[in-house]
Amino acid sequence: MKKITFLFTMALMISVASVFGQARKELNFGLVGVNYEIPVHKDVTIAPGVGTNFDFDWVTLGVKANYYFDNLFGITNAAWDVYGGANAGYAIYTGDHDWDHDSGIDIGLQVGGRWFWNDKWGLYAEFSGGINTVMPAIGVTMKL
Repeated sequence: MKKITFLFTMALMISVASVFGQARKELNFGLVGVNYEIPVHKDVTIAPGVGTNFDFDWVTLGVKANYYFDNLFGITNAAWDVYGGANAGYAIYTGDHDWDHDSGIDIGLQVGGRWFWNDKWGLYAEFSGGINTVMPAIGVTMKL
């Protein structure tokens, strides 16, 4: 049942993206989550999203704020992005293990990079850590 809850949450987030798609600049699909980046400044984005771990023991609903270091580092090639930021959300324990885990606030940091192979599609790699998880993430980015 808890796995079904996770899948329902993922479907809900994807449907929200189709309704509000014009406000999103980039859609990131990773192995363990999805988020939608909204530019708030030329170097800053916020990204509401949902994620999990590889065992599907946790579902985290949250938001990331990323600062893009491209201008600061002098990266003029539009195919590359380097970013870092903070994240906050609510982590829900969905596992079936006997030991006690509590759902609760999850905060953390992330650092990552992105490479676009054309004007619309790219790959990203990110390392993030928080209260409940520390894990790498890889995925595909689509510019909207």
